[in-house]
Formats: sequence, structure tokens, C-alpha cells
Amino acid sequence: MKMDMVWTRCALLLLCSSGCVLGSAKKCDEVRKVFQIRQIGPSQLLPVSARAGSDLQVCSSKNLTCCTKKMEEKYQVAARRDIQNLLQTSSSSLKFLLSRNVAAFQETFEALMWQAENHTNAIFRESYHRMADQAMGPVRELFTDVGLFLMGSELSVDELVQQFFDAIFPLVYSRLFNLGLGDVSPGYAECVRSLSRDIRPFGGAPVHLADQISRSGVSGKLLLQALHLGIEVINTTDHLQLSRECRRALLKMHYCPHCQGLTHSKPCMGYCLNVMRGCLASMAEIDTHWREFVRSLEGLSAKMHGTQDLEQVLLGVHTLIRDAVGHAQKNRPRLSAQVHKLCGQPDASAQPMSIQHSASSSESVPLKASIRLSGDSLAVRRRDFLNSLRLFRTFYGGLADQLCVSDLASGDGLSCWNGTEIVKSYTLRVVGNGIKAQTANPEVKVKGADPIINQIIDKLKHINQLLQGKSIPKFGSLDQIETGSGDLEGRYSGDCDDEDGCVGSGGGEVKRKVSRVFKLSPDAAEDHSHHHRDHHHPPAKDSETKDPSRSPRLTGAIWVVMLPCLHLLLAW
Repeated sequence: MKMDMVWTRCALLLLCSSGCVLGSAKKCDEVRKVFQIRQIGPSQLLPVSARAGSDLQVCSSKNLTCCTKKMEEKYQVAARRDIQNLLQTSSSSLKFLLSRNVAAFQETFEALMWQAENHTNAIFRESYHRMADQAMGPVRELFTDVGLFLMGSELSVDELVQQFFDAIFPLVYSRLFNLGLGDVSPGYAECVRSLSRDIRPFGGAPVHLADQISRSGVSGKLLLQALHLGIEVINTTDHLQLSRECRRALLKMHYCPHCQGLTHSKPCMGYCLNVMRGCLASMAEIDTHWREFVRSLEGLSAKMHGTQDLEQVLLGVHTLIRDAVGHAQKNRPRLSAQVHKLCGQPDASAQPMSIQHSASSSESVPLKASIRLSGDSLAVRRRDFLNSLRLFRTFYGGLADQLCVSDLASGDGLSCWNGTEIVKSYTLRVVGNGIKAQTANPEVKVKGADPIINQIIDKLKHINQLLQGKSIPKFGSLDQIETGSGDLEGRYSGDCDDEDGCVGSGGGEVKRKVSRVFKLSPDAAEDHSHHHRDHHHPPAKDSETKDPSRSPRLTGAIWVVMLPCLHLLLAW
């Protein structure tokens, strides 16, 4: 009888043992399946059945485990890859918004250049047809240079505008002042050209036009520069280097439950928040400066009207040039006398001028009552862009929470993983966002701010001050562009008002304060300050340095300039 009881107990024990082994094998089969489906590593790394996990560093457990040390290493790589994919997915809409609008604003700038050039050529054909064909070269160069300036080249707006008026003065003299004279010799034309800045045939028009382009152009340049920096911020945070403590915490949250066969479990909400707020603590520090970035862009856009409305200024250039040439015609006797006094009489051997118009002259673009861009105007683009950008103003402050709520954590009321086992709720303290809040984080130790994130924060601070029109000192690797001052004699009346920071003196002199400007990247843009070609008008003085290889096409300049720089005009 006693023997029968012994045999019965042995049989029951054997059945229990075989059941446990079968259950363990079935549990690890599920782990193997997920391991292969997610392509975490080769299936040979998995044990045949559950084993003791004393060699595991993060996923150790009192129970038997389906993981090996090699699997644990693969899981850690997978956890890091998963979180970086989530970061890139969450920022993809914002990145697309910025990238799309960089391209859209650049295209709009190009369209404005094209329209402004066409209307300027048309005004010459309509009002000053005797010099229209010869003026096309200087007109093309003027708007090419303005386009380069807008895309970030360090061109002097004063100089490029003055060179345009220098180039057309010999044409005005030979074609409008002396109707039967014909073309003067290149030497005489160069002499006439050299007098332009001294006798000022166009009055205050060159200074006035340069001032308007500088005011409005700086805003356009700054807008593009800010969008480029926004993209840089996103690229930096998309590829954030996670600390060792963060990588271990992500492994524990994502894949340690797999080692216990819990392949479908999700972390508790509080547990997920602690892990993600710890891992993204440095990124959360961007929040304040990103919010200010969005507000500063809104402020810049609000100022882009009147003399700071680039579209309005560029599409009004032809009118100012027409009036400037008309001013020279009204003063023809005085200007002719000064030219004859300093350059002598024009060459008697010059052939009489025959008025002929090329085919292009007959194809002039007719002026319309309204020539503003419709639908795709800068104002419309800015409005639509900012309306979309406002939706992302809290992006960095709520990123950790968004990832847990949308993708990672278990829903309310469901059983969840707390880092050790499946429970009904997470009982440890949940910390807030940011570096300081992580001192009490029970899941992730945060040693300090990420230096790369600190650099991007410094750049955001810098661009925010520029967007707000503040003058700031040189810091880090940013080069300060020193702006000079000069006499703005001949400025049109009413050009500067109190809102622009102007103070009138008793003698009617007007002064304007403009902040200093800085480059975000000193090596990003080529030096184009002495680049002007002269294929369509007499050559400038020998002292001027020129680069004949520069292409006049605006599109090429977009890629030449890697990161837009700023150049504000300081005029006295």
C-alpha cells in the first residue's frame, strides 16, 4: 500500500515537471516569433527553453527567462532604434512644413525678381525707348544681385544699387541728353560713368532705393535664415545621442518583458513618462526657446509691411527708376555742362545714332494696373505658414508625453509592465519635464544637459534676438558683421520716421539706427562682395575687382549659399 502511494506521487511530480517544461517552451516560442518578425537578430541567439538569467545585466529576473546575454544586447539596439524612429515620425510633419516653406519662399523671391526685372525693362521701353535695349544688361545685373543678397550673399546693397545707376548714366547722357550724338567711345563713356557719384544725376534715388531694398530685404533674409535653423533644430533632435542610462531604461521598458514571455505587454503610463522624460530631459529644455522662436517669427511677419514689405518694394522699383531718369532729364543743362567740363566734348568721330529696336523690344511685357502676385504673394505665404507653425509651438515641451500617450504606454485601467512585473498600476512617483525635475526620477539617472542640445539652444537664442531686432554681442563661433556709417545726403523726404528709430536734427538731417547683424555660420557663404560683371555696359574703374565667372541666374545662388547670412544697413 505504501509503495502504491510513492509511485502515485512520483507520477504526479513527473506530470507537473513535464507540464512546466512544455509551458516554458511554448512561452519562448512566442518570444522567438516576435524576435524574428521584428528582425531584432538571428533566431540562433534564443535558448531552446527558458533558462536561468543570472548573466543578464538589465533584464535579470528571479524567474526563468527566454533571453540570453546576446539577445539582451540586440534588444538594447532595437530599443534605441525604435525610439529614434518614433522621434523622426513625430517631427516629420513639422520638418516638412519648414522645408516646404523654405522652397516656397525662395521660389516666391525668384518670381518677384523676374517680375520686377520685366516691369523695369518695360518702363524703359515705354518711357525711355532710346536706351531700353542697352539698359537691359544693367537691369538684369541689378536684380540678380538683389536675389543673391536675399539668398544670403554678403553683398553691399548700397554698392550694387549705385553700380546700376553708374551703369545707366552714360546711356542717359548719350541717348537722352544728346539725341543725335550716337554712341560715345568706351573711354568717354567710362569718364561719364565715373562722374555719377560726384554730380549725382539721379538725386537721392540711389540712396532711397538701396535703403528700401535693405530694409525689406533684411526681413526676407532673416525669415529664410530662421527656417533653415528650424530645420537644423529638428535634424539635431531627430538624431539625439541617448545616454547609457537612457538606453538601459528603454531596454527595460520595451523588451525586458519579452524575456518573461510577455510579448504583448505595454508599460504603465507613469512608468513610461518617467523613462521618456528622463531620456528626453535635454530636449525638453528647448521648449521655452522654441515657443519664443514661433512668437518671434510672428513678430517679424507683422513688421513686414510698408517699407519692409519686400514684395511691395521690389514691384515698385521700376517706378522709382523711371522717376530717377526723369530727374536727370530735368537737370540736363547742368549735368551736361559738368560732364563737358570734366570729360571734354564727346568724340566728334562717333557715328550718329539710329534708333532701332530689337525683336525683344516689341515683345515688352505690358504694364498692368495691379502687378502684385495673386495667391502666392509673400503675405499670403507667411500667413499660411505661421498658421500651421502655431500648431507646433509646444512640440518640444510635450514630446515625451505625446510618445507615451500615442504610441508606447498601456491604456487606463489595463494591466501594465512596471519594469519588473505585470501590475494594475504604477505606484512610484512621476517626475516632470526638464533637467531639474529628473533629480527625483526613479527610472533614469540624468547627469546633466546634452552639450549638442545646448549648442542648438544657443542658436535659437541668437536667432530669436535677431528676429526681435535686438543687437547682441559676438559669441561662440558666430562672426559679427561690422556695419559702417555714411552720409545719406539727398535722401527723399519722409523716408524715415519715428517708428524706424529716426531722430531729426535742427538742420533737417535725418539719422536712422539699425541693429548690427551676425552670421550663423562663418564658412557657409562665399564672399561675393566684389563680383560684378560688365558685359552690357562700359567697364568700371580698374581698381574694382570682378569675377566674370559668376552666373546671373538666381537659382544657382540658392545652393551656393548653404546658410543665409544677414546684412543690415546702418545709415547716418
